[in-house]
Amino acid sequence: MTLTPLHDRVIVRSAEPEEVTKGGIILPDTAKEKPQQGEVLEVGPGKVGDDGKAIAMQVKKGDKILYGKYSGTEVTIDGKDVLIMRESDIFAVIK
Repeated sequence: MTLTPLHDRVIVRSAEPEEVTKGGIILPDTAKEKPQQGEVLEVGPGKVGDDGKAIAMQVKKGDKILYGKYSGTEVTIDGKDVLIMRESDIFAVIK
């Protein structure tokens, strides 16, 4: 199944949470923090402004991004967990 986001929404695959701290401590599943970065899988066509003109998306497929901790809606498609969020929930693109 393929998903195509509408308007200014993007589909993101979250990065895997860290399993070991920098100090070498192994974290159980309950102690892992929700990741705040991921990869853009699909991008919608963009938003339509109040003047009726299309506003192009600033992110593109394949971008590594940072987003808010509680941003987006988690969805499972074909056994894979993804997030669907608005472009405005994205803080930065990682270069």
